[in-house]
Amino acid sequence: MPNCTNEPIKLGRVGRRVVEASFDGGDIVSDGGVLLLRQVDQRIGLSKAIARVFEDRRRRASVSHSMRDLLAQRVYGLCCGWEDVCDHNVLRRDLAMQTAVGRADDLASAPTLSRLETSSTRAQAAALHGVLLDQFIASKAKRPKELVLDIDATHMPLHGEQEKSHFHRYYDNYCYLPLYVFCGQDILACVLRPSSRDPAGILSALIKLISRRLRQAWPRIRIIVRGDSGFCRHQALRRFEKWGLHYIVGLQKNSALLQRVELAELALAEMYQKAGSKQRMIGEFTYAAGTWDRQRRVIARLEHDARGANPRFIVTNLTGGPKALYERVYCARGEAENRIKEAQLDLFGRRASCHKFQANQLRLLLAAFAYTLMINLRRLALVGTELARACTATIRIKLLKIGAAVVRNTRRVRVMLASQHPLKHVFLTAARALAP
Repeated sequence: MPNCTNEPIKLGRVGRRVVEASFDGGDIVSDGGVLLLRQVDQRIGLSKAIARVFEDRRRRASVSHSMRDLLAQRVYGLCCGWEDVCDHNVLRRDLAMQTAVGRADDLASAPTLSRLETSSTRAQAAALHGVLLDQFIASKAKRPKELVLDIDATHMPLHGEQEKSHFHRYYDNYCYLPLYVFCGQDILACVLRPSSRDPAGILSALIKLISRRLRQAWPRIRIIVRGDSGFCRHQALRRFEKWGLHYIVGLQKNSALLQRVELAELALAEMYQKAGSKQRMIGEFTYAAGTWDRQRRVIARLEHDARGANPRFIVTNLTGGPKALYERVYCARGEAENRIKEAQLDLFGRRASCHKFQANQLRLLLAAFAYTLMINLRRLALVGTELARACTATIRIKLLKIGAAVVRNTRRVRVMLASQHPLKHVFLTAARALAP
């Protein structure tokens, strides 16, 4: 059969010019910016730290890829938009990816990466969460005075017969409900939970482990736990108080709370009728639910507009004015939802297509490590540039997905990036900042 791949392909004309294409351009890659991820990884030691968690039980004579190379390949692939292991059947021959991982031959295939995922255990998941905490602590140049831990749960839709798959009526499909803990832009935990269980069921145990590790690094630091009403559990609040933690958590509406603000609601309705514009009031009172052992401070935010009354309640042991606590402290938790979207959507944390539950937990953690790598790229190399506050998807498109020709010989690897790349100056700034 003749080889016709280099014959020109006729693609019409542009004016007087004939447009032709052929597959003879050499080794050209689409992810030339992946080398920046290599520099960030070497700076923070992420892939090496992850690899130390895994006990390599493979027969040494048959091993071609180290555990560190497997994990770096998988995490770099997620950062560059390759969401599943089957993508690596082609990506393993990508010269830029090989160079980023630190190899000069083919990387691991999809079956090899799949075996890594399916062999994961609960003990490894716990140790990997320790790596997330260590990375967070190492990212702080000086001791912080206060840390706010944002807790939130999200759903991970399932399509198949995954272990511990249950139907959730609220989301109207089979799903998992992973629990996330963020501090600012950093992921501290992402625990996969079946949808048949309350995500808040492990809240106090998880916060205890995180706060203990943070206080080992920074004794007497002030820690605030923040979450919506789905995480308001009396047992958790009582334990937070016992452990010296502060909290500001949403409180679900009930008849007793609505009765306490009934007069204020009537006053707001009357003010709205007179002014014709939305009216708002923020106040506080002490309250104890039937299951509580003591009264606690409750802040009420009341609003009235054309749709009627819209009361919200939060419970807290923080000091300060109710207006400032609600608007500046509690409402700021919405930023954590944006970070979850980055980890879940931009870095494919929802890709739970493995049959085993623990394998899907590992996939969730790998997405968290890809997120950690991307925010450290932003933190270490993009300060002062137009991508200093960009989300991970934007950084991928504008800084990592760069076409490049790669020439590799016995002495060097030369990556010739697209000369007309619009953010060439940002790439140069980042490369200088990450230079060893």
